[in-house]
Amino acid sequence: MARFDDIEVFLRVVERGSFSAAAAQLGLPATSVSRKLKTLEDRLGVQLLHRTTRRVWPSE
Repeated sequence: MARFDDIEVFLRVVERGSFSAAAAQLGLPATSVSRKLKTLEDRLGVQLLHRTTRRVWPSE
């Protein structure tokens, strides 16, 4: 089962379009945001986000 804080991190990343912007809003290091997203994806068994070096967007 997904943890609420991991889902909140996912929502902030989608809203802001980047890990660093979401991290700043949440008051967390960008590495923590990335780790939480990876954990959530692993738990759910799906890729939630498409990532490039410049942007992030939700997968379908």
